Amino acid sequence: MLKEAILHIPDSNYAFTADGKTVVIRLRTKKGDVVRCTLCYGDRVCPEEPAPVKAKPMRLIGSDSLFDYYECKLTACCTRIFYYFTLEDKGETTYYYSNEFHVSPKCGRTEYYQFAYVRREDAVHVPSWVNSAIIYQIFPDSFATERRHISGKGLRKTDKTGSVCISRNGGTLKGIIESLDYLVTLGANCIYLNPIFSASSYHKYDTTDYFSIDPCFGTEEDLKLLVSECHKNKIRVILDGVFNHCGSHFFAFQDVLANGRASRYADWFYRLEFPVRYETPPNYEAFAYVREMPKLNTGNPEVAEYLCRVGKYWIQTADIDGWRLDVANEINHGFWRRFRETIKAVKPDAFLVGEIWEDASQWLQGDQFDSSMNYGFSVLCRDFFANRSITTEEFDQKLHAMLFRYKTPIAYAQMNLLDSHDVPRFLSVCNGNVKKLRLALFFMMTFLGVPSILYGDEAEIDGVTEEDYRKPMPWENQPEKGKLFQFIQKLIMIRKQHEAMTCGEFRTVPVNEPEVYAFFRKTGKEKLLIVLNNSDTEKTVRIPFEAPETIRRLFPDPKTKDQWKGGEFLSLDAMEGKILQIQ
Repeated sequence: MLKEAILHIPDSNYAFTADGKTVVIRLRTKKGDVVRCTLCYGDRVCPEEPAPVKAKPMRLIGSDSLFDYYECKLTACCTRIFYYFTLEDKGETTYYYSNEFHVSPKCGRTEYYQFAYVRREDAVHVPSWVNSAIIYQIFPDSFATERRHISGKGLRKTDKTGSVCISRNGGTLKGIIESLDYLVTLGANCIYLNPIFSASSYHKYDTTDYFSIDPCFGTEEDLKLLVSECHKNKIRVILDGVFNHCGSHFFAFQDVLANGRASRYADWFYRLEFPVRYETPPNYEAFAYVREMPKLNTGNPEVAEYLCRVGKYWIQTADIDGWRLDVANEINHGFWRRFRETIKAVKPDAFLVGEIWEDASQWLQGDQFDSSMNYGFSVLCRDFFANRSITTEEFDQKLHAMLFRYKTPIAYAQMNLLDSHDVPRFLSVCNGNVKKLRLALFFMMTFLGVPSILYGDEAEIDGVTEEDYRKPMPWENQPEKGKLFQFIQKLIMIRKQHEAMTCGEFRTVPVNEPEVYAFFRKTGKEKLLIVLNNSDTEKTVRIPFEAPETIRRLFPDPKTKDQWKGGEFLSLDAMEGKILQIQ
């Protein structure tokens, strides 16, 4: 037994309460090293001495390239728990607790691992609607000027502060409102809008006024109407909050430029040098050294209070349903904790998503964000579906490594994406191969997490450069009549109809073809088998059922119920995915 590989961390993604009642305990071991893992536990304040100990087998829930992960759930247990692990390989039994290995358990309960109290306050609370969300991301400048039309003509207007605002393609909030039926037909039930507040640039990530809508996009009344119409159609709306930095025309930075060290707002910004030089590179902290985007000092209580007022204002004024937080990993954790408390006090089921491209564990402990933009998911899909640079086994291993770094509710709330406004279109990553894009979309819609579609992916928009992947929506092609639109529409419908798709357990199923990937999504009431062929040739796979099952094919073409015998074969066309309901 390789003891160096064994890991357990109390009060982490290895030991947590999911709902204030159930306790989840996990343990990591070397891959293939342990034949049996048992959780031994008891009441840490039990009056009996020695305290009674119960044993519960731990289940192998998955593996990555190096490790196996075991899990055990304790429901309706005591509220104060001590616990340790019994580990067995083919020739050795050892006891593991307090990060040490022992030949036998000791009687002193305080020397074991401790779950001091199952506190409901520490349960990870993700809004209940999130698991069922299908996000459609809209870059406002590029979507629609009016009903299913984008002018392609930029605007130049002045906002209430006197700053000049521009757009490139002419998109407006009114255009989104008038095109909502398109999203309803597709099946999206949540819109993520890139920034809509007054800003100098077309992309609006250089905010000049956080309390007004950019005049190129419309008015505050337009936003209220958009949210109202969305809610009538059971669509949620989350806005982009750019709080790491502001624009150079933001009132506080203008005061700093005018008054230098004497400005009362000098401490609103990071590492200013005087005199402040508004040039490239700037002599102050800015987003990616862009002088037009000076970094805000969110450690300053005044700045924190101002931005929390912004977050609260748009929920109270327009009834928005949450925030996607830009460059979230460059902002101090204390601010995000305060921001969460402010937002949740106003709207408890508001959804908070951080833009964090790397492992977001430290922001996803339940005290800051509900989710993060899962760029790691997009990288895995790029490598597996688009480039085919990793094997099916490697893909599965990397997926499990990604999942196990988070507590279960957080893993189910991850905002999965293939592309966004910041990266090349996935169709271009696939070198224009629509079948590869389709298969990646199929996987995203059937995997756990929240699927996110960038506007126009369903219309086969491509693009490698910023100007291209933010190009205008091709309404003239009538995308709602296209095969890819209808493909996504059907998958969304299935996802909405089957609870196993949104909150079901994920478990890989071994098959006999190395280019075929199969997995179960299941709840206590439903079990779905998803199988996909990531190759250019037809494949026939043997699915190892334990006993004959009654099945119904849900996708691509529903069929009547059939008897499926253990060990029978399933045929898949090249780059095809199938969904089977097992009854």
